Amino acid sequence: MRSIRVWKWLIPTIIVGILLGCAAGVKVKDETAPLPGDRRWVEKTIRNMTLDEKVGQLVVARYSGEFFNYDSPYLKNLEALVKKYHLGGLILFGGEALETAYFTNHFQKLAKIPLLIASDLERGAGNQVTGATLFPPLMALGAADSEELAYEMGRVTAIEGRALGIHMTYAPVVDVNINPDNPIINTRSVGEDPEQVARIARAFIRGCQGSGMMATAKHFPGHGDTDQDSHSLLPVIRADEERLNRVELHPFRVAIEAGVESVMTAHLYIPALEPEEGLPATLSPRIMTDLLRKQMGFRGLIVTDALEMRGITGYFGDEEAALRALKAGVDLLLLPLDPVKVIEHLKQAVRNGELPVSRLEESLRRVLLAKTRLGLHRQRFVSLERLPLILGKQEFRDTARKAFASAMTLVKNDNNLLPIKKDKKIVLMSLSSDPGDYFAGRRLASELVNRLPATRVFYADGDTGRERLTEAMSASLSADLVVAALFSSLRSGKGTVDLEPVQVEFIRQLKAAGVRVVALSFGSPYFLRHFPEIDGYLCFYRNTPETQELAALALAGEIRISGRLPVSLPGLYPRGHGLILEKFEEAK
Repeated sequence: MRSIRVWKWLIPTIIVGILLGCAAGVKVKDETAPLPGDRRWVEKTIRNMTLDEKVGQLVVARYSGEFFNYDSPYLKNLEALVKKYHLGGLILFGGEALETAYFTNHFQKLAKIPLLIASDLERGAGNQVTGATLFPPLMALGAADSEELAYEMGRVTAIEGRALGIHMTYAPVVDVNINPDNPIINTRSVGEDPEQVARIARAFIRGCQGSGMMATAKHFPGHGDTDQDSHSLLPVIRADEERLNRVELHPFRVAIEAGVESVMTAHLYIPALEPEEGLPATLSPRIMTDLLRKQMGFRGLIVTDALEMRGITGYFGDEEAALRALKAGVDLLLLPLDPVKVIEHLKQAVRNGELPVSRLEESLRRVLLAKTRLGLHRQRFVSLERLPLILGKQEFRDTARKAFASAMTLVKNDNNLLPIKKDKKIVLMSLSSDPGDYFAGRRLASELVNRLPATRVFYADGDTGRERLTEAMSASLSADLVVAALFSSLRSGKGTVDLEPVQVEFIRQLKAAGVRVVALSFGSPYFLRHFPEIDGYLCFYRNTPETQELAALALAGEIRISGRLPVSLPGLYPRGHGLILEKFEEAK
């Protein structure tokens, strides 16, 4: 009886407390509530939207920033998707600066509700648009270990991207690359240390979002520990919960704390987090809602990785995957194979009650609020006249060059072969593992011959027969030093970033014949595992004109080398290893 009397007294008190708290503006924190924005505009817009418009806002299709005549079937199809099917956004895949801005404005004119324009700007706006600034991949920033450069990279990406009409970048990659054989993350990751990945990503996010562009942490809950590519199949991550929390999830937590506005899903199966066998994280309510929303407190947009990837399409139909993703807690459906079929299927799912209207409008509200935070409800167009004043500014290009230069990592320099003296007979062997990329090292060859005239140059690619390698071997036997420039691009669906076996064997034969060899990696830093006996090894993390020029400067001793490995080379060198090589004049 006493307990009943106590509760009779407590209940009114609790109610009064709640009412007083509400009156004072105190609210119970809702971790799943969307981020702020112009709620008045959003709610008014939602009230006036049809079901067609609501569903369309959650679907995103691709477009190219190239020139198109208005009669182009490609352009007409995109126009129909925007006007008739009310797409929420478009994703830019490559193009020229003026064409990108022009057609971005064109599509915005057609849209009843402003479009959210996104792009994969992992290496700056120049990663997609000619004329914009191109930065190195994040692993280079890991080698430089510079939060300042990461911040500047995010800032410049946002300034140039917004000038082009792009509002959202699918960057930074916060996957922790702990598998040396990862064929799709690799140098896109900062490295193998979760704390360093988190620090560099946080700085990028601050620079990017502080300059008006939405950043995206990807690929949740972590794509770094696999030797398979989700563009081709569904990888399985077999780590336990303790390891996932300590490694994969840590950078995402830091990104969320830093206020990242978007998270991209991964098409991965993770048994420790999802008991349903073969269910990708993208389609898992346990991972998208229970883990990301509720446990980790993420309130921004959840976007899928491309739904056209085999990690999804190989196991689920287009319509089923889209519906299951929304029901799991995703907000935006990126690149379904057939956007129209997906939209029609989702509308039918709403009508028959399979997809509750409340769930649909929960994501719709997040999408529209994001658009208001970007100011699109007030101004959706960009100025073509201002592009030459913004894109590719000298200040921006200098920052990018500093990032490339700071990343150069000298892993090995036996007998102080570097820098190379001008009187040495050099053979430069450009070895590309990409078929058709025969002259991959042309810029390096030109720059090196200018500095070291006694240099002979040979080229080979993935299609080259042994005859060319035999000729290069013959010339190498009388050389003082062979410089092996190694190129292997990181491409979706390629399945590997490794070297051609015949090229690996070529380098091993050189060493067996007593030739001194210095290898330059313009891609994965892990190549040294194939031939640890070589005399020197330099990492540049990406093949660009800048890295090839810097390589020539480094070989000739005209630039300081100070980068450190952001990953370990198993059995050879730990993370953080790197030799300092001063400019030649200073080294005397």
